[in-house]
Amino acid sequence: MANSNIKFKTNYAVSSKIEPFYKGGKVQISKDEKYIFCTCGSRVNVLEISTGKIVHCVEHDDQEDITSFALSCDDEMLVTASRALLLKQWDWNQAKCTRSWKAIHTAPVASMTFDPTSTLLATGGCDGTIKLWDVVKQYCTHNLKGSPGVVHLLQFHPDIKRLHLFSSSMDCGIRVWDLRSSQCVCVLQSHYSAVTSLSFSRNGGTMISSGRDKICTVWDLKTRQAKRSVAVYEAVEGVVLLPEKTDLSQIGVKSKDLHFTTAGSKGVLRVWEASTARCVYTQTLLSTSIPVAEEDEENNPRGLTYLFHLPTSNRLVTVTAEHNILFYQLPGLTTQQQFVGYNDEVLDVKFLGKKDSHIVVATNSCQLKVFELLTNSCQILYGHTDTVLSLDVFKKDSLFASCAKDRSVRVWQMDSDSGLVRCVAQGCSHTNAVGSVSCSRMKASFIVTGSQDCTLKVWDLPAEFSRVATEIHQLRPRSTEKAHDKVKQPQFNKNMESRVLLCLRGCFTLLTLKYDPACCFLNVTIINSLCSSSFILLQTFEGHDASVLKVIFVSRGSQLLTSGSDGLVKLWTIKTNECVKTLDAHQDKVWGLHGSHKDDKIVTGSADSNIIVWEDVTEVELAEEQAKQEDQILKQQELSNLLHEKKYVKALGLAISLDQPHTVLTVIKAIRQSEHSRDLLESTLLKLRVDQKEALLRYCVVWNTNARNCLDAQSVLQVLLTHLPPEELLQFQGARTHLEGLIPYTERHMERLDRLLQASMFLSYMWQKMRVAGAASSVDQDEEMDTTPLTQTQPLFFVDKDKAKGSSDERRGNDSDCGQDEDPDCCREEEQEEEEVVEVSAAQKASKRRQVESRTNGNHSESEESSEDEDVTDQTEEGMKNLSVSPPPLPPRSQTVS
Repeated sequence: MANSNIKFKTNYAVSSKIEPFYKGGKVQISKDEKYIFCTCGSRVNVLEISTGKIVHCVEHDDQEDITSFALSCDDEMLVTASRALLLKQWDWNQAKCTRSWKAIHTAPVASMTFDPTSTLLATGGCDGTIKLWDVVKQYCTHNLKGSPGVVHLLQFHPDIKRLHLFSSSMDCGIRVWDLRSSQCVCVLQSHYSAVTSLSFSRNGGTMISSGRDKICTVWDLKTRQAKRSVAVYEAVEGVVLLPEKTDLSQIGVKSKDLHFTTAGSKGVLRVWEASTARCVYTQTLLSTSIPVAEEDEENNPRGLTYLFHLPTSNRLVTVTAEHNILFYQLPGLTTQQQFVGYNDEVLDVKFLGKKDSHIVVATNSCQLKVFELLTNSCQILYGHTDTVLSLDVFKKDSLFASCAKDRSVRVWQMDSDSGLVRCVAQGCSHTNAVGSVSCSRMKASFIVTGSQDCTLKVWDLPAEFSRVATEIHQLRPRSTEKAHDKVKQPQFNKNMESRVLLCLRGCFTLLTLKYDPACCFLNVTIINSLCSSSFILLQTFEGHDASVLKVIFVSRGSQLLTSGSDGLVKLWTIKTNECVKTLDAHQDKVWGLHGSHKDDKIVTGSADSNIIVWEDVTEVELAEEQAKQEDQILKQQELSNLLHEKKYVKALGLAISLDQPHTVLTVIKAIRQSEHSRDLLESTLLKLRVDQKEALLRYCVVWNTNARNCLDAQSVLQVLLTHLPPEELLQFQGARTHLEGLIPYTERHMERLDRLLQASMFLSYMWQKMRVAGAASSVDQDEEMDTTPLTQTQPLFFVDKDKAKGSSDERRGNDSDCGQDEDPDCCREEEQEEEEVVEVSAAQKASKRRQVESRTNGNHSESEESSEDEDVTDQTEEGMKNLSVSPPPLPPRSQTVS
């Protein structure tokens, strides 16, 4: 009777996402310290620091990777550079491109920076040149040459009056450019490896440079001399001068001398005193982290790649090699916020904390990540030494367990007040990777683990854990059972062979997953445990197109949620054996699946690096969502019908109303494939409204970036630019930007066509030469090669004209004497017996001559070719009998060629 009041879950919708926003490259923080700008392939993502959400996304239409970007000092303009050698200026608040122009560089742009006035933009290219652009007046002001190799570092002097630009390239020197004279005034030589960052003092008289040669140099910019070199014993990627009028005694700053902070390959922040070259403070690593050997520093996943100082909030920001962004609060360098830019494959995920405020995530690494859902801030937990494979949580006390390939199981506890998580227990008795772990549900008393060593272990937990952060309780297994001899634990980066997962729910339900290699899906089986040695099969659910990876209970055990390798999450009702909902939002295997305590939310984690929180939606929200989907389906069906009926004007208008450039392109392609396509396209486009033509022009900019679609874009542009007056075109919103964006790609398409034309002409030339060579090679070796054109080829045989004339008359007489009633074969034996071998050779040469001339005069008609062949045959037959060269002796009759 109790189950009759249970409300079944029928609908889950996406509530929030934790997705990759940074995959390496440049990072910049806005001047107001509210946003983080970072590259992610062909996009620049704007992350709001307070919420941890991606609020804006700037992406190039050509899908080319962004090589560099720069945010102006007033936080108004964002300029990006892509591999297509195109610079774009953005209103990043609206994610709208306001201007685009072609970079003059001959290689991709590697570095960019704005001057303090946000007027000048400097770009350093892989071609060794530096360009300066006036972004207000929109023209190039300087072209600075002389840097060898890639210009990977650019920075203006903070004092505007000096008009100095500092750059560094492959020669490890720091060049100082005077923008008034456009000359390099000096080269600061001190480093023996790449210079990574520069930091200026408040008065602008002192500069500190860092490099991968494990040295920091203090420069006096007045004398342009090195005051001191500081050996830091690690490859330094970032250096920051600490504020002078701030109490930083907690990190070792006890004098008024100049101090600076370094970040590098060791993954820790260190504070140095410039005058004495002495390290006064070293950041303490977590006790559970593993020290990095000196030879492994270059591949240290915790190595730091960027270092920033935020003066308003007095914070330091670091970026790690694992794409994590960490905020530290001065003066104590306490960790304030952490953002994970890239999670790699998500192997497991669970809700954690009061009211499910956090989630704990196991990714394809040895670290655990605990996200706060409200702010997306993350704690990174170090402890395991190999990939973490599985997680499970206890019902209370914010405890959870993890197991990994390092053959260990760990228990973690979250502090209810601070939200900090620490390891409280550890067990290491398995002899192989531990692939699954399950926690007791009634109280935190034991855990069960399953390992690739084919054993199950039960571990008892203490009643209380030590409050000392450094003490970790050592677990001992209470019992060990051998199970599933033929089962191997999954290798998460390879194809799954088989897997067993244990889920304990009270003492009654045991749920197993078994992979059948003979079929492409897993059967989900529910087994009711009546006693320890008796099991009864209840039901089997089939529906996934690939392996089932996770199963959980929802709705007080009356429903199931399953996730599979097909990227789907399915909701099942146990009583009716029915799939009531399929959730499709992932593009890869869904390894992680967990439900909240109230079953009103679920969280999924996938191999596509995305973590999605789903929330149970109301019927009204579901109806609205379904109405939108049905409306989209109806429009798509109507569009297909219009295309089938060849009503292209209505089809094009409907496609534009959907605001789907790909759909519009489909209609354009359909028009261009029909009869009289040029006239039909022209008449169709001219019937569109002004706003539709404006949208079409915007779409053409996107299509023109792809060589496959450029012909369609150029056909549309030809109609628009031919029939629309310039005054009307200029009234289109963003017309100037669109036209500027069309120019560089159109030039690229024309250059490609020119290259193809030249290549085709070269092939044609080579073919003609090969034909000439083929004709000459067919001549008898005793004769000289004929190098004259084929149209003026000389006869292949030299004939005595007088003898040829007489022989011709004689032959005609002989032919006339031969009666028609006589057998032709007999006539041939009597008259041509002595010349038989010579005629065979002549026939072969005549055949070759006809082949050569037929290839040369391929443009003639068949009748002309046949007549020419007959003339050549007659001349050859008449001339062969009158050769000035005597024929060879006849062979015996038995050897005569027939």
